[in-house]
Amino acid sequence: MSTDTTTTELSASVKRYALYLMVMAGLGGLLYGIDVGVIAAALPYIEKTSSYTPSEISLVVAAVLAGSVLSSLFAGMLAEWLGRRKVIIISALLFTLSIPVICFSSGSFFMLMFGRILQGASAGLVGVVVPMYLAECLDANSRGKGTGMFQFMLTVGLVFAAVIGLVTTEIVGAADDMTVSAESKQIAWQVIFWCSALPGIILFIGAFKLKESPRWLYRNKREDEALLALAANNGDVAAREILQEMKDADEREAAEKAAMAEAAKGDSLLQRKYVIPFCLAVVVLACTQATGINSVLNYSVKIFQQAGLQGSFANWADLAIKVMNMVMTIVAVTLVDKKGRTFLLKMGTLGIIVGLAGVGAMFLTVENKRVDVTDIVKAAVADNSLNLSTVDAVKSAIAADPTITQNYPEFMQGESVAPGMQLIVNYTQGNDNKQDVAEVSQDPNATGTAIDVKKGIVEADPNFMDKFSALFGTPILEKGSVKEVQITRAEIGMKPGAFTGYMVAGFFVVFIAFYAAGPGVCVWLALSELMPNRIRANGMAIALLINQLVSTTIAGTFLPWVGASGYSSVFFWLAGFTVIYFITACIMPETKGRTLEEIEQYFTTGKMPGKKEDEDEAKA
Repeated sequence: MSTDTTTTELSASVKRYALYLMVMAGLGGLLYGIDVGVIAAALPYIEKTSSYTPSEISLVVAAVLAGSVLSSLFAGMLAEWLGRRKVIIISALLFTLSIPVICFSSGSFFMLMFGRILQGASAGLVGVVVPMYLAECLDANSRGKGTGMFQFMLTVGLVFAAVIGLVTTEIVGAADDMTVSAESKQIAWQVIFWCSALPGIILFIGAFKLKESPRWLYRNKREDEALLALAANNGDVAAREILQEMKDADEREAAEKAAMAEAAKGDSLLQRKYVIPFCLAVVVLACTQATGINSVLNYSVKIFQQAGLQGSFANWADLAIKVMNMVMTIVAVTLVDKKGRTFLLKMGTLGIIVGLAGVGAMFLTVENKRVDVTDIVKAAVADNSLNLSTVDAVKSAIAADPTITQNYPEFMQGESVAPGMQLIVNYTQGNDNKQDVAEVSQDPNATGTAIDVKKGIVEADPNFMDKFSALFGTPILEKGSVKEVQITRAEIGMKPGAFTGYMVAGFFVVFIAFYAAGPGVCVWLALSELMPNRIRANGMAIALLINQLVSTTIAGTFLPWVGASGYSSVFFWLAGFTVIYFITACIMPETKGRTLEEIEQYFTTGKMPGKKEDEDEAKA
């Protein structure tokens, strides 16, 4: 009777701690999502209440990525030195400290940048350490759900940031509303950041009650503590079995070192058993960002507007895809330990290809009906300024080539340019890449139907970021110099209709749904499961660094890329990158229900250790 009671209590205790572990991991994902999404809601207000240049605004947005890249470099080393739990505490502390730094910046660009870099550093640590911690703490049958919880709460963080932005807009008013005072707009963006501080505070306090990773404890010769940590989440019996597997893995490692001449090299990434899983993890992470997921989420409102959705419809479509991201993540969490990682990755990447190719095809139907007027717009630039209406651009194009009206009769209504005609101009002004769109309105007396580029003068001395940009070939503009205007691409064409906009939004939903159901959850599992125990910390840090570099590269070149080749080309390229992802998913081993030691043995021997249920299934 006493034994049964003890077993019941132990089981309840294990379940309570497992739930607590999931909640804390979820808060880590929530922080990551807020790090990525909060600036989208706050940025319009920051732009209206500061004198920051477009280049400085871009740096504020990119600062999180920069901080994430930097912290990713050291995340593995810190996790090995201090332990996983302490690094989680540090990441929560950095996020919490970043909020007052940002909110009290009071127009100080460097203080705002510092706060954003702190947020990025927090995201980089969380992205490496939390999935690693979960992989090392959870049993083989729960690991998928645990890591899925991290991704699910990441999507909740994105929705959370978007909802805060919508509520703030409803209460305060839109950032471009001239009736809203500058003081109210400043309070608005500060409130958005203050509201996002709560999850960081909870994680910081709650992480102190987490137990350290049992595998980290074991590797640091703290076997008794490792057993206790395993028992907290797995029960005593399972804990002893897992600990014995860890010992067996160490014995195999020692035997291999004694037998092989290359053993003197130690646990180098150059060993075959490490190179293959490391390369698979790197390709999976790189291809995940090569789908364009971060850029698509950051620029989704702009893309919807260009596709034909106007006003609040574009913002609601943006919220809809983020909610879809969250909902489908729940589906993935329920399936990942049933259907397996490779099944979801293959299904997800196929769906992503369909979604991206569909968006590209819809934009192609629009872009194929546009006429290049780059030379006409270049000729209209005078003294590094441009003022050109859509009507004048269309009439100049027809004068240069009268066949335009034959090929595109919808351009004109009698002798007048048809309402809905757009002039789209991509250009650089100094160090900034820009795109302006002018449109012929239904109201002939309406304003804003011309591209108006004012002559730009550098008003302040270059800051250290401008000087740093010289390393990448960006010209440094001295105080008082003129910002040269260069037209990169200019086109005229009919504005897309609402049908095109809804179709683009529909394919976006497909893209996001399959991303969330596949790579969104499985990418973190691939990162943590594929890496062998000996190199997991440093290997994950390197792989995530590459992931962040790909993300930063695409985000930094997205708008210039669109300006140079159009949305259709960009989305077709992203679909092409995803084909590589699908091929990689097809050659990955299935890790569902396998311990980390069994997965490592697969890459050592080429065979996955058998399980009783596998043998029974094979006999059947």
